[in-house]
Amino acid sequence: MQQAGAPPHGSEWLYPPPDWHDSDGVIRVRTAPKTDYWRKTHENFIAHNGHFYYQPITGDFTARVQVQGDYAAQYDQAGLMIRLDDAHWLKCGVELLDGVQQASAVLTRDFSDWSVVALPDAPAALWFELRRIGYTLYVAYSLDGERYTLIRQGYFPADDPVQVGLMCCAPSGDGFSVTFSGYTLTQP
Repeated sequence: MQQAGAPPHGSEWLYPPPDWHDSDGVIRVRTAPKTDYWRKTHENFIAHNGHFYYQPITGDFTARVQVQGDYAAQYDQAGLMIRLDDAHWLKCGVELLDGVQQASAVLTRDFSDWSVVALPDAPAALWFELRRIGYTLYVAYSLDGERYTLIRQGYFPADDPVQVGLMCCAPSGDGFSVTFSGYTLTQP
């Protein structure tokens, strides 16, 4: 199975953004303020209201997308997500932390676990890849969409189906604009 461009017909939003547009496979979103996915770790709070444009899928897959955003406020973020339920999910993408863009991955199995890699040159756009093989997830990023650097590998329940797609949030700011392009979802 290969689906390219924007998520296919039948995709739906979990917490739709206030404004979004799909034009020939390029999805532009304006996030709502105070949106996020986070669970318990650090300050023992739970946030589960970020924008997630997903489709259900069963089995192994590889999802890829190019992300370009007008990141302005602390924790502005956009990328890919896999979700089993409110307590089991992974989000990955660009996230602004202390004014620096980060390649970020949050793996949640009841408690969120955050990994970041600083991108000091603030690339205009970045590619992300999320792979599921059995009960293992792999997260990687790329500057050119060809050569990927692994930033996270972790356990994820092998239960099916899961939801996979595009994610964006603005936890502390007034919202920001993000563009998703080149989205693909493939299965072996």
